[in-house]
Amino acid sequence: GRPCEMTPIRMPPMALMKVMIRPAIIISIAAGFLVSKAGVEGTADKAFVTQLATNPVSLGVVSGASALIGLVPGMPLIPFMALAAATGFMAWRLGRARLKPQPTEAELAAADPNAKPKEDVEEPIGTALAIDEVKIELGYSLLSLINDLEGRRLTDQVRALRRSLAQEYGFVMPSVRILDNMRLPTQGYAIRIKEMEAGAGEVRLGHLMAMDPAGRQVDLPGEHTREPAFGLPATWISDSLKEEATFRGYTIVDPSTVLTTHLTEILKENMADLLSYAQVQKLLAEMTGEEKKLVDELIPSVVTVTTLQRVLQALLKEKVSIRDLGAILEGLAEAAPHTSSVTALIEHVRGRLARQLCWQHRGDDGALPIVTLSPEWEAAFAEALVGSGEEKQLAMAPSRLQDFIRNVRD
Repeated sequence: GRPCEMTPIRMPPMALMKVMIRPAIIISIAAGFLVSKAGVEGTADKAFVTQLATNPVSLGVVSGASALIGLVPGMPLIPFMALAAATGFMAWRLGRARLKPQPTEAELAAADPNAKPKEDVEEPIGTALAIDEVKIELGYSLLSLINDLEGRRLTDQVRALRRSLAQEYGFVMPSVRILDNMRLPTQGYAIRIKEMEAGAGEVRLGHLMAMDPAGRQVDLPGEHTREPAFGLPATWISDSLKEEATFRGYTIVDPSTVLTTHLTEILKENMADLLSYAQVQKLLAEMTGEEKKLVDELIPSVVTVTTLQRVLQALLKEKVSIRDLGAILEGLAEAAPHTSSVTALIEHVRGRLARQLCWQHRGDDGALPIVTLSPEWEAAFAEALVGSGEEKQLAMAPSRLQDFIRNVRD
């Protein structure tokens, strides 16, 4: 029936220090283990032993840390000093072993007369002849784009671009090789197609590119430049101006996106050249069902793979998607028995893709814009045709063609 009374516990300062320090040390060591273990395969105990046993610097750090912990008031001195001495001795032995000079090949041969001399293996000449179809060269400062901690890694964006081109054009982009080039500016890059430079530019790490959708110069402090893919006026601004630029309606992109956009436009311009014979064979091999039967009947008895490659290249050069490969093969099956002209085959395939072409070029209102020729221009083009049959070509004076282009634009 008596009320409960709480009596405060009084602890000496030294005991209180022990209670506070020991849990903090244990938590710090555990956190260090977790950080060191990240990205390392295998169990934590094996990784811990391996990292310590192979690095004298790590053992030296452990020895010094153990000695300091042993000197902390309230901590057991003898166990920590023993650990410091053991790890210090191991660090000294391991360091001496690394400093010991390694025997040369001549010394090894003298020690073992029966040993065969090491022969230099010549690298196959084929590796020197290999050509990278698509390659990105980065200046030294841009290597961090490959491992961007904010999730905008260049490799991830290239992977997404590969899928985007496949969905939009039916074109499977070759693998992209990314490497450094010390001859480039530190923040410069170069894009090569079959070892030939197809585009180059510079980006600014730690900054954002701001562009006015209307094509005007951005009215913000920063480094004025040109967007490399389309040549539009742009400005590199600091991250602190991002909100203001967004409020003004400017388009904001990061450096890796600028590079990827430039790569996208270059690939679109070179899809036809990058569509190789082997890639066409892969496209045919991946077809299934009824389309596979069509391939077996058509290739190569009616249409060769080379002819199909030329047709697909012509379509890609005009930015026409080849994703509907079944319709393209059906068009070739209809026209190939009547003509061997690649030009005639391409024209017939375009007719099979009429719905796709109209949808691709429709306006925002759904209408298809067209251009009609006046009787005068029809007569001019008819008179400029030379040759006969499938060899017929247009031979109009360049000045006359410029007049036609000017009239179309006006």
